[in-house]
Amino acid sequence: MDLKAINKFILLAMVFLVSACSIKYRLDGASIDYTKTKTIQIADFPIRSSYVWGPMGPMFNNQLKDVFANHTRLIQVKRNGDLRIEGEIIQYSQRNKAVSSEGYSAQTELSITVNVRFTNNANHKEDFERQFTATSSYETTRSLNSVQEQLVSEMVKDLTDQIYNATVANW
Repeated sequence: MDLKAINKFILLAMVFLVSACSIKYRLDGASIDYTKTKTIQIADFPIRSSYVWGPMGPMFNNQLKDVFANHTRLIQVKRNGDLRIEGEIIQYSQRNKAVSSEGYSAQTELSITVNVRFTNNANHKEDFERQFTATSSYETTRSLNSVQEQLVSEMVKDLTDQIYNATVANW
């Protein structure tokens, strides 16, 4: 065999090997077997916290449902879902985070904690009950009313991402 024939053979072998391999990338991060899991039931989370900001409940519930609608092919159902997510918002609180040199509060930390019960009817080994918390801080020179909507939106996004990752992304 001459050198050209060997090079063609090697090139052809490499093309064959590369085409024989297949790598599957998923951009949504979900690890769902859609042959076994087709539906999801997401209950509205009631607020059980003593401190409440009214819009927080609907904001959280809508965002949680949107995350699963936008990142999975699961059909959302009212009952008997292959996957079930339920729980409650158990804490919404603020606390001093930093003190200024004059001894006054300089930063306040706002936090939301939700309790989540997850049931996978196709694989009960994945079932869990767990709490998820998100926090955000703001300068105490600003009023809570002026930053609350933005901070709660950020924390709700963080919480729903945590729940998504724990339930279907297996991260």
